Amino acid sequence: MPIVELHVIKGYSAQEKQRLGVALTNAVRFVVPAAPELVTVVIHDISDQNYYRGGKVRQPARAKDDPEHIVRAFLSDMGEGAVESARKRLSPDFVMQFPGTAPMRDLGDLGNWAATRYRRIAKTYDGFDAMQGDGDAAIVYCRGTLSGEWTDGSPFEGIRFIDRFEIQNDLITRQDVWNDIAETRAQA
Repeated sequence: MPIVELHVIKGYSAQEKQRLGVALTNAVRFVVPAAPELVTVVIHDISDQNYYRGGKVRQPARAKDDPEHIVRAFLSDMGEGAVESARKRLSPDFVMQFPGTAPMRDLGDLGNWAATRYRRIAKTYDGFDAMQGDGDAAIVYCRGTLSGEWTDGSPFEGIRFIDRFEIQNDLITRQDVWNDIAETRAQA
């Protein structure tokens, strides 16, 4: 039964500590073959008046936003056609890569490119997976199926997709997309 103890400067919300507890449980289970209910996480709050580093009292850093929520909000904005709201979730150096095309840096480019492929598209999500990457970026994968309408008005559905996002400083810096839309369209 693994036990993890974490000491943090007082100031993180119950929700932020819950995220820490889940992340630490998952980190232990990545190495130790233990069911979630067998991993104990204890978080100790320390008063900022009792925490010194370099001889100075320190304040807690602001918790990062949940990267899965950032991606879900972006995808929701895109699905609703709220492009300006979606654009606010992107880093200035954002890049996206779709199958069969050069990298794009603007959502307007995506709209122009997509208009030659389909009239409308929607995503049904089977799941999201979020993790910390090797560097500063958080990585979020989402997977599911696409449905919509081809440019000739005929419907399509059940097309597999996987999107991979990188998030830094609570902004999306990269989106990579893999799907079977070209193969499905060729068969239509």
